[in-house]
Amino acid sequence: MKAIRTGETPSTLDALELVDLDDAPAPAGGEITVRLRASSLNYHDYAVVKGMIPTAPGRIPMSDGAGEVIAIGDGVTEYAVGDMVVSTFFPDWLDGAPPTTAFTRVPGDGIDGYARESVTAPTHWFTRAPAGYSAAQAAT
Repeated sequence: MKAIRTGETPSTLDALELVDLDDAPAPAGGEITVRLRASSLNYHDYAVVKGMIPTAPGRIPMSDGAGEVIAIGDGVTEYAVGDMVVSTFFPDWLDGAPPTTAFTRVPGDGIDGYARESVTAPTHWFTRAPAGYSAAQAAT
């Protein structure tokens, strides 16, 4: 699959590269695979790719993505193949006070993001896209 990666640290826009990666793996229990249809660029993403927010070299940027569920792992009942979903900015902060490590788990920052064709991730990394929204609308 195609993806965008950051270059050396600190990153720059000129150092972004289009790469070929292995396809997203089949989902394990509690995971879904999403074919990403849209991503939105927000200031946080811009700061990462410009090197204003340091991240590991080779990071896949973009913290917001939307797309279609194309596979579900064992035990997944909240989504079905064909459902439209949108990513969550803090995928591991489900309730309560934010953990002190919140930004280390933000896609496109502390972990790989959504500037790729597909992703396999735990179901709680996504929520349903609003009914009637296109992927581009849902990603923003």
